[in-house]
Amino acid sequence: MKAKGRVFKYGDNVDTDVIIPARYLNIQDKKELSSHAMEDIDKDFVHNVEKGDIMVARRNFGCGSSREHAPMVIKESGISCVIADTFARIFFRNAINIGLPILECPAAAEAISAGDEVEVDFDTGVITDITKGKSFNAEPFPEFMQKIINSNGLVGYINS
Repeated sequence: MKAKGRVFKYGDNVDTDVIIPARYLNIQDKKELSSHAMEDIDKDFVHNVEKGDIMVARRNFGCGSSREHAPMVIKESGISCVIADTFARIFFRNAINIGLPILECPAAAEAISAGDEVEVDFDTGVITDITKGKSFNAEPFPEFMQKIINSNGLVGYINS
């Protein structure tokens, strides 16, 4: 499985309150909720993101509360993959549970810039910055985690 898209880049410690502000958590519709994704850090994100785009961040992405809404709105907005130096542990688990592919790769998180076109091969863990002509190696997910992601999350995997 592969993903290819344009990069939205963020820094260190992007917490779940920035990914989806708590003031919107009473919204039940995923599409409507995702219309507020990243608005406190990037007001133009929801207007510019396209299906397949890729999010890149630095250290400790998804820190803060344990809300599953954070990876869900990222996925619902059209992001196909998140690459970061490191992820907060609960965000990492929530992302897998809802079927959002994420990869830890410090070298890629450092080198890739906003607007770059990037391709990710989930089977090999190879991240290619097409714009800069550079490739990076992340640890690919084990087969069982790839099956969870390919099933659109843990519920889909259990029901298949």
